[in-house]
Amino acid sequence: MKILHLDSSILGAASASRSLSASVVEELRRHHPDATVTHRDLTIETIPHLTGAIAAGFRDTGIKDFDAATRAEHARSKALVEEFLASDIIVIGAPMNNFSVPSQLKAWIDRVAQAGRTFRYTENGPVGLSGGRRVVVASTRGGMYSAGPGAVMDFQEAYLKAVFAFLGITDVNFVRAERLTKGGEIRTQSLEAAQAAVANSVKPSEAA
Repeated sequence: MKILHLDSSILGAASASRSLSASVVEELRRHHPDATVTHRDLTIETIPHLTGAIAAGFRDTGIKDFDAATRAEHARSKALVEEFLASDIIVIGAPMNNFSVPSQLKAWIDRVAQAGRTFRYTENGPVGLSGGRRVVVASTRGGMYSAGPGAVMDFQEAYLKAVFAFLGITDVNFVRAERLTKGGEIRTQSLEAAQAAVANSVKPSEAA
């Protein structure tokens, strides 16, 4: 088994999502001691956002002339998608930033969403090519967005579920900690509940 572990929080050691994602990986390794883990800290090894020239490495943008730096980005795109496709389970530490995912994580997604590699277009619409994999997301939020008035502003978990489904992955589980900005006992209880949910989060979903 190959596990790809991605972290995207800018908070370093103070990050709740990093702590949760590490716990998920630890639990997976407990069940699969021979698993190999590749860890990418997307805030340290940053992935530049797409430009027309960079995107031309895996889609037709009409741009044909590339300098050495752009060719290096084409190589990065190729390596990232190959790493993704070689993985059996993807564990993602994803805090909610302004109701969505961190831009560092979005930059990674933009590199691995490649027509002909992870999905394809057909006359009946796009079809995912990345099925058979599992995704576990360590999701952290400052407020309450899984229920109540804040649910309409959840463009974080809803986006991740949609984009992986687009790529053909329907086995997407979330281990979630919310109301983290409330402090004190509320924050502690939320983090403890999330840690307690880690074991269930690594189980394949019924939708898979």
